[in-house]
Amino acid sequence: MPKAYVVAEIQVSNPEGYADYRALSTASVAQYGGVWLARGGQRVQCEGGDAQHNENWRTVVVEYPSLEQARAWYNSPEYTRAREIRQAHSIGRLFIVEGI
Repeated sequence: MPKAYVVAEIQVSNPEGYADYRALSTASVAQYGGVWLARGGQRVQCEGGDAQHNENWRTVVVEYPSLEQARAWYNSPEYTRAREIRQAHSIGRLFIVEGI
């Protein structure tokens, strides 16, 4: 079964409010079998331009054992609360992609 990857690009608008998201998301990722591969490290834009993307954006990649497991995490009660906090204190996009 192919692994799945949650990929997010997030710009935090309220760091104080966003702090609660980090704790909740960290716990939920572990609970659902996710492994952090990238979490806000240095980003180098090589192709494509987007004036909105600058040094204030964070890129996150989390690996899950399967697409079903990634979806279970995203829709879980544990992550639902975290997601509400993230959406209230940031903008961005998040998607799940199946690996090979």
